[in-house]
Amino acid sequence: MGILVPLAIILFSFASVFFARLFQKPIIGVYATLIFCFVMPAFTRELTGVPLGLGLEALLLCTWVAVFFNNRKYQWNTLNNDLVILTVLWFLVSVLEVFNPADASIIGWVQELRSAALHPLLIIPLTLLVCNSKKSLNTFLILTIAISVLGAINGLRQLKLGLTSGERLFVEEMATTHLIWGKLRVFSFFTDAGQYGASQAHIALIAGLLVFGPFKWWVRALLAVCCILLCVGMLISGTRGALFVLIAGAAVAVFLFKNFKILVLGGFLLIAAIGFLKFTNIGSGNYQIYRLRTALDPKDASLNVRFYNQRILGDYLKDKPFGGGLGVIGAWGHEYNSDKFLSTIEPDSYWVKVWAMYGIVGFVLWFCMMMYLLGKCGGIAWQIRDPILRIKVIALVAGAFGVFVASYGNEVINRIPSSILVYMSMAFVYLSPRFDRQSRQQDEVDQQKETAYAI
Repeated sequence: MGILVPLAIILFSFASVFFARLFQKPIIGVYATLIFCFVMPAFTRELTGVPLGLGLEALLLCTWVAVFFNNRKYQWNTLNNDLVILTVLWFLVSVLEVFNPADASIIGWVQELRSAALHPLLIIPLTLLVCNSKKSLNTFLILTIAISVLGAINGLRQLKLGLTSGERLFVEEMATTHLIWGKLRVFSFFTDAGQYGASQAHIALIAGLLVFGPFKWWVRALLAVCCILLCVGMLISGTRGALFVLIAGAAVAVFLFKNFKILVLGGFLLIAAIGFLKFTNIGSGNYQIYRLRTALDPKDASLNVRFYNQRILGDYLKDKPFGGGLGVIGAWGHEYNSDKFLSTIEPDSYWVKVWAMYGIVGFVLWFCMMMYLLGKCGGIAWQIRDPILRIKVIALVAGAFGVFVASYGNEVINRIPSSILVYMSMAFVYLSPRFDRQSRQQDEVDQQKETAYAI
């Protein structure tokens, strides 16, 4: 069997060590999930026929088993909050969609349920339970920024040095969306160029905001370099919607800083950046800048096609308050519900996709739920006193809000890694008041020690 036997032995040995460590420290499963959701699409392209997509759920379920195995280590009352309650509520609504009278495919419903409701149900409570220290927040930020920077470097490799065999096959299959005017829309090791650009913008925003934190000069310099690389990654993706991750997220961050000078300066810079793209042609000779500039053009053909599709959906869904069911539109619609009218229309937006699947009732519930949770996260960030923790929380809130807004133009918040990053970000924000109290208690202990030493 050639290389398969030694490869299987190596994988089995690695898996044995991994699971042994996982049952000792379940937080390893959370970090492994975070890494896996970044690199899984690349392995899927290169190892065709291997169902790696189920690996995410397998990792999360194994981590939950490890948590129950070590249940006495955790404070289960941490799960008693509105973030978990609303996550469970949305999962139940999604499960009930299986009874939708539109009679969509059960397999399509299962596939869509995974990203729409199962992933947040598994990752949010898990993060709240096991990531119970500031060290885990720091590890989350370091891993996320480091892997995203590797994604930017890999994207530059695709642009300058060429594609692997798996990547070439992917581009051939997706030529209509990834080869625009003969120019490659770079996708790195992500699912597609749209997700790549949005994720790069998301993490560029986080890294850029952390530059303003009270860190050592070399940390801030390193973060600035990472931010620049990630912005380059965003540009070479050709993803116009990624611009709105930066605009919306930066606007929220400026507000949360609670500083009038920053509010004025940040508002001026945001308006200047939008004005530069909207009212000038500077840099349009560069394809990436030109492509980004079209995001602000109301006459853009792609934008008007989306509006046209939304009008068609509006007419079709007028008498369907609960939509057409999960998996009836988008990729799973093409594969499992090709006989349904909704499968013939591209959503090009997660907001629109939720509207089509859940109907106006489900969309209003989802939209209000997301606005409430993001607003609550903003309120938590507003109250944090520890300056180092506060800038991290502001960055997480701003990034999550930016991804939510950008999901109006593309399917972003429902695809990995952005979905996992947003869910974990909200969980960490909900944990931050505990971290803040721990910081104040530690400061009080240190002050008492200094006083005792002085006496």
